[in-house]
Amino acid sequence: MQHVAIAACFNREFADSHNTVMLGGAAEPLYLPATAQAAAQLFYREDYAASALHEAAHWCIAGRQRRTLVDFGYAYQPPPRSPEQQALFFNLELRTQTLERVFAQAAGVEFQPSADNLACNTGEFAQQIEATLPQVGAWLTTPAGKRAQRFHAALITAATAQERRCGTG
Repeated sequence: MQHVAIAACFNREFADSHNTVMLGGAAEPLYLPATAQAAAQLFYREDYAASALHEAAHWCIAGRQRRTLVDFGYAYQPPPRSPEQQALFFNLELRTQTLERVFAQAAGVEFQPSADNLACNTGEFAQQIEATLPQVGAWLTTPAGKRAQRFHAALITAATAQERRCGTG
């Protein structure tokens, strides 16, 4: 599934119900909360399907209060990072990247764990993501996971329709 189709799924599900739109083409990912004049905007990087899925995961996990804050209120620590800072990054990203992996599978997009740091190995982090999959799967069935569940279902529906159109299903 291409980034445009992912954004279209997100916008079909949440533009009206949650006053939030997903937009590509950004130099860096960014979330801007809604104002009286504009819907909330969830920007993903350039034309990367993985970035769209990652930002959707952040949005689906963010609670009502965090969705009122620019970038959900998180302060970004760019690389280079100390080993302690990198460990904190992995800890903060674990649930998000696990949900991104779930979304990627639904969309037929290859998932690659991200350290957001080219000098860092992601092997152990990838194992943590796999170990966290059952917890995230259980969360998807709760009221807190309702938005993620909706997006996941929309991705599956769109990917299945795309397969039928292409004759690969």
